[in-house]
Amino acid sequence: MWTHTKESQDKITPQLALQYLKEGNLRFLGNLKAQRNLLKQVNATSEGQFPFATILSCIDSRTSAELIFDQGLGDIFSIRIAGNILNNDILGSMEYACSIANSKVVVVLGHTKCGAIIGACNSIMLGHIAGITKKIEPAILREVTIVDDRTGSNMEFVNRVSIQNVMLTISQVRAQSPVLVDLEQQGKILIVGGIYNIDTGEVTFIDGV
Repeated sequence: MWTHTKESQDKITPQLALQYLKEGNLRFLGNLKAQRNLLKQVNATSEGQFPFATILSCIDSRTSAELIFDQGLGDIFSIRIAGNILNNDILGSMEYACSIANSKVVVVLGHTKCGAIIGACNSIMLGHIAGITKKIEPAILREVTIVDDRTGSNMEFVNRVSIQNVMLTISQVRAQSPVLVDLEQQGKILIVGGIYNIDTGEVTFIDGV
């Protein structure tokens, strides 16, 4: 499969960029991986990169964005941190990806059975993990549909908090980055949320964010 160039990247709309990710996940689900010569892609991207998407996802070893969206070298900016939370460096990376490198879509990607979410639901405050827990706590408070067993042992609760956490991160991106908001308002980028299902491999994009 070919590697994106500046010309091909320029032709991609935000909506088309999102469609590329959806199609890639469908290939992943069907075990129909696109044929790529990775060494050729190394050579093709040695002088520059033109990724069409920026994905903030969890460090979970099962959630590699390149794999679950069936993308190759030079296709996406992949930002990974436990719990797909936000900080200034991540925000700066997103701004670079979109305003300088011309990425067309920002995806905040959570997942089911997330260890960081489970830890936060169990109020784990060990070492620097406490900082992650504190950033996830507002998402726990936003999940109000489940009133009993609001702990990490209740996977329904955990998964609903994961959705709230994605939505919270997106709201923080918009609140803290005038650069990205301006690009979004101009129609130059999309900012969307998604949840990756650990059991099935499917990415569901979240409406209303």
